Amino acid sequence: MADGGPMDPMEDGAPDLHRYTMLSVIVPVFNERSTVAEVLRRIRSVELPVEVEVIVVDDGSSDGTDKVLAALGDSTVRVISHATNKGKGAAIRTGMEAMRGDLMLVQDADLEYDPNDWSKLLQPILSGKAQVVYGSRFTGERKNMLPLHWIGNRILSLVTNVLYSSTLSDMETCYKLFDRRVLEGITIESDKFEFEPEITAKVLRRGHRIYEVPISYAGREFDEGKKITWRDGFGALKALVKYRFIRLDT
Repeated sequence: MADGGPMDPMEDGAPDLHRYTMLSVIVPVFNERSTVAEVLRRIRSVELPVEVEVIVVDDGSSDGTDKVLAALGDSTVRVISHATNKGKGAAIRTGMEAMRGDLMLVQDADLEYDPNDWSKLLQPILSGKAQVVYGSRFTGERKNMLPLHWIGNRILSLVTNVLYSSTLSDMETCYKLFDRRVLEGITIESDKFEFEPEITAKVLRRGHRIYEVPISYAGREFDEGKKITWRDGFGALKALVKYRFIRLDT
């Protein structure tokens, strides 16, 4: 079990029957003009037992994404814009500051992840089995990712498990669903892709166990707009080590 912080209320065997009312979906976007409209169409088609608010954070896009979003924003989709590109972590942090829901989920705008999987993620939380749920790309239907990404993801999950006494199969997944109470007091420092290991490390160090469910995955390649590279893997590894051993104020 991870060290420090409050213990997971599920550990004593009693389910948490908190009544959830709203899911805040944060969509960080950077130069996704060709896919963001379809992502929002899929988001709007999902039916869930809770209200959904969608917060799109345009992270300084320069390809015309802002014009597409201007035509798509309505009462169900809020668009927040960064004047310059700051990184995925910074975009998520902006969305977290604006969200109103008692649940939070991150949705990439690149069509790799399917909003139809949201109900799978929600089920363990709504039934009181968990307060944190990750969608695993390695246990569900998927279009295989590039070999280097597959190896990198597996290594990072293994390092996470060794450092934090967890059993995750997919630490780097975009689909991370949180009960908002789990995030209270946690400050996200990372501006870039290190958001994934940072939030995972801090949640585990506070004593929360992470529940995984299988999700579908349609990985894209670099000529289709894939942005994360092998260099980001070194940043994630550094973050895992950093947040395991430094003192946390959360």
